[in-house]
Amino acid sequence: MRVTRRVMGAAAAAVLLSSAAACGGDDGGDGSAPAGGGALKGTTIEVAAKWTGPEEQNFRKVLDAFAKKTGATVNYASTGENTDAFLGPRISAGNPPDVAILPQPGLMRQYAGKKQLKPLGADVVAEVDKNFAPYWKELGSSGDQTYGVMVKAAYKSILWYRPQAFSDAGVQPPATWADLVKASTTLQNAGTTPFTLAAGPDDSWTLTDWFENVYLSTAGPENYDKLAEHEIKWTDPTVGKALETLAQIWGEPDLLNGGVATATKTKFDESVTQVFGQERAAMVYGGDFAAANIATTEAKVGTDAKVFAFPKAGGTAPAILGGDVAVALKDGKGAQELMKYLASPEAGKVWAGLGGYLTPNKNVPPDAYSDPIAKQLIGQLQQAGEAARYDMSDLTPAAFGATPGDGMWEALRGFVQNPSDVEGTQEKLEAEAAEAYK
Repeated sequence: MRVTRRVMGAAAAAVLLSSAAACGGDDGGDGSAPAGGGALKGTTIEVAAKWTGPEEQNFRKVLDAFAKKTGATVNYASTGENTDAFLGPRISAGNPPDVAILPQPGLMRQYAGKKQLKPLGADVVAEVDKNFAPYWKELGSSGDQTYGVMVKAAYKSILWYRPQAFSDAGVQPPATWADLVKASTTLQNAGTTPFTLAAGPDDSWTLTDWFENVYLSTAGPENYDKLAEHEIKWTDPTVGKALETLAQIWGEPDLLNGGVATATKTKFDESVTQVFGQERAAMVYGGDFAAANIATTEAKVGTDAKVFAFPKAGGTAPAILGGDVAVALKDGKGAQELMKYLASPEAGKVWAGLGGYLTPNKNVPPDAYSDPIAKQLIGQLQQAGEAARYDMSDLTPAAFGATPGDGMWEALRGFVQNPSDVEGTQEKLEAEAAEAYK
């Protein structure tokens, strides 16, 4: 069934909290892991996901563990940021990958509505039931069928920073938006550029996360829900207020590494490296998954790279969650066995040990995680309570919320280039949303 926004908002923080706080684990000895002993020898499975760089490398290690256990040959294909543009033609041609990792539940429901997905087998559903709270199962379901496994969760309400840069400027991690603006000015006066900003054409998803955190904080959970469902228009004053708030930073080129010209060409991976590898700025936006990017530099997460909660810009402390859902697009034992493995604690433990990863699998214990950020995120989620929300852009139609060069991505990228045009940006957002929600 389609998950309602109310269920998603109320359950999100509690579910991730319980998953991270769960004690004990399951190594798959009770049948949770897929058939072993080379049972899939001779079977080739193609898996497609958007991940590149460190995220791809880590996922490949998870697939290698599955291949070693089962004897299957697993091939990985990167879809690029536009997952639908990669998968759509292959589905139409009758040659989809066996398994795909979709970056948003909305895309899963789109494919399910066209009967382009294969429902999970009974044993896979049983694995999901054993390891995931009902919220996450529902998020991977459409109608009365379960299609997806929420394999990777992301906590998106944090900013990463270099403690040394803060210390040198006499700055403390800010708790409010006003404090963030003040700290930015102090850093700039001390000779340190405050931010790198990933606003390149293929990486403008970061801008949607900035917007969602500010909007949830200034407009509140109820309006956030309505905007996500297009029950209120993007020309609503609450949207204008959020954009005006963002302009206090985006509209100050000196606060951005290289100014607007550099920001609008910068990729996400680069934005992280610019802070922690090259020390060109003090802060960068990125979910918990940025730990994997930081690991490619000499900076150590927890010492040289720390996080603080995305500052409150209004009455609500923002807590935005995202997640990637694995689906099967072909019949066959290989696809279903891989789906079962991805739903198991065994896969989660492998992934958690590599860093840059959170899972809603409640049987992956806290000590499986290799980076020290997890405990801090648990506290933030607990404080958020029922105000936590799933990533808005991932709930909207893909054409509006998940397409490079279109919809939210491009409208907000245009706003970075012209932050005084609040009204024009709102009109562009509304026009794109109205078309996508038809």
